[in-house]
Amino acid sequence: MKYYLLGKSGLRVSELALGTMTFGTDWGWGAPLEESKRMLDLYLEHGGNFVDTASGYTNGSSEKILGEIIGDRREKLVLATKYTQNIYPGDPNGGGNHRKSMMRAVENSLTRMKTEYIDLLYLHAWDDTTPSEEILRGMDDLIRAGKVLYAGISDTTAWQVSRMQTIADLRGWSPLVALQIEYSLAERTTERELIPMAKEMGLGVVVWSPLAKGLLSGKYSVDELKNEAPKDFSRKSMIMNSGVLSDQVFDTVVVLQKIADDLQRPAAEIALAWLRSKQSVTSVLIGASKLEQLQSNLNSLSLTLSDEHLKQLDSVSDIEMGFPHRLFTNALAKTMVFGGVTVEKR
Repeated sequence: MKYYLLGKSGLRVSELALGTMTFGTDWGWGAPLEESKRMLDLYLEHGGNFVDTASGYTNGSSEKILGEIIGDRREKLVLATKYTQNIYPGDPNGGGNHRKSMMRAVENSLTRMKTEYIDLLYLHAWDDTTPSEEILRGMDDLIRAGKVLYAGISDTTAWQVSRMQTIADLRGWSPLVALQIEYSLAERTTERELIPMAKEMGLGVVVWSPLAKGLLSGKYSVDELKNEAPKDFSRKSMIMNSGVLSDQVFDTVVVLQKIADDLQRPAAEIALAWLRSKQSVTSVLIGASKLEQLQSNLNSLSLTLSDEHLKQLDSVSDIEMGFPHRLFTNALAKTMVFGGVTVEKR
């Protein structure tokens, strides 16, 4: 396991983070307490130190289970949680990004996880109703009180995150150090704005859904996924109704499986190794409901893809960057800006 600094902070996090959305069975699926403990133990044995949960995961059971199984290993962990989700039906203030929701969620998280502080608190998803200043000041107050050490943000537009980071800098408030986003061979649109913004604004990129809800696990064939989507709550149904399936994604799955067959490694390991090769990625969230699934994901640590395999995967999954990026690479536009002289960053 390698360790990287999280954004422009001194916090060290492992290249694979343990996602615990599957800890607890309140949603009708997931891992009970004993299986969750075995998964945490296995992850720590492989050198991982970055554990991710949220106040709303399995209606709070994920955090409760962590509180039961972490024990005296708390100080060795970078424990991250998120607030935003509403688990109080009928209460308009039970969720969202506002200060009341934030403070309530943090106090509940501290109690459930039996800890005095949270290493990293994320805003889970943008609610488009709460002023940015209210969010930033609330996080800063929690950090100054010692209940939270670092602040991060997830599932928010690039322009909003960069605006918030600028406000925090100008007002002397605690900066955001982490950006959690979806990113995989099946979802590369985050390369347009979010990933470049994170690099420029000093946020470490933490990736969720690296296997695209299981699409890149090798469990489902392209022909199978082209059939009519089932109307149930199965993982297969989630993939087929996710909105990401396209001819390009199907082609990507085919190339991914071919490389997996060539290397005699599971497709999931190939997909994770591709993400680990990206310098823009700080840590990749891996989650499982069974110990065997987690072990398979951890096995990707021993895999380094060749330049040729990386090139194949990059090519088949490549996205159209759109405007204004298209303009930046246009030869005529470059000549107009640089006068025919090559200028490079070092």
